Amino acid sequence: MSNRDTLFSAPIAKLGDWTFDERVAEVFPDMIQRSVPGYSNIISMIGMLAERFVQPDSQVYDLGCSLGAATLSVRRNIQVPGCKIIAVDNSPAMVERCRRHIDAFRAETPVEVVEADICQIPLENASLVVLNFTLQFLEPAQRQLLLNRIHAAMRPGGALVLSEKFSFDDAEVGELLFNMHHDFKRANGYSELEISQKRSMLENVMLTDSVETHKQRLQQAGFTHSELWFQCFNFGSLIALRADR
Repeated sequence: MSNRDTLFSAPIAKLGDWTFDERVAEVFPDMIQRSVPGYSNIISMIGMLAERFVQPDSQVYDLGCSLGAATLSVRRNIQVPGCKIIAVDNSPAMVERCRRHIDAFRAETPVEVVEADICQIPLENASLVVLNFTLQFLEPAQRQLLLNRIHAAMRPGGALVLSEKFSFDDAEVGELLFNMHHDFKRANGYSELEISQKRSMLENVMLTDSVETHKQRLQQAGFTHSELWFQCFNFGSLIALRADR
């Protein structure tokens, strides 16, 4: 059972810009369930995608793994010989808790939890890569470079799952989905103060892209197919496929 997220009820002066520190790690499961519409669906479906795409004697990368929800979903759904999952996060507080979560479940597939910058870590022999609400926290200039590296490290027939909060070129649609997301948070018990303070904390840190921008980047990286497979309001997930040969 996670602690309830009350971080944003504190005066804004004490909060500063967003960081994935001990305070966030402590309430993260509650925060993400109450803030990201469709999150639990995406996590469970990442497991289904893993069943389809993870290849024998290959590696799975969960980049920006936070507490390891996607890693656990992958591991629960695969029975593939010689496979290893590498879960990477640059937050010491997240990594420490992630290791505890992973260790609490016995399974055949080994998991290595690494505290590192996902832009620096070597990538190789990947059949599945997960970027679950991670790319949006990188500097825009780094995003294409990371996708290029992921594609280069990927086996033929491999897949990338890319979940993000989206922006929209159509301002009216963007405003509607933005407002519906706020309705979702209100329905989950966040106050107006908490909603506005979280937005203020994130606005310098999380820079969102449109679905079209993501697809263009994926194509430039070399992925032959990419499509949105899940969306709820302004949150969603794309799948990108590397050609079989």
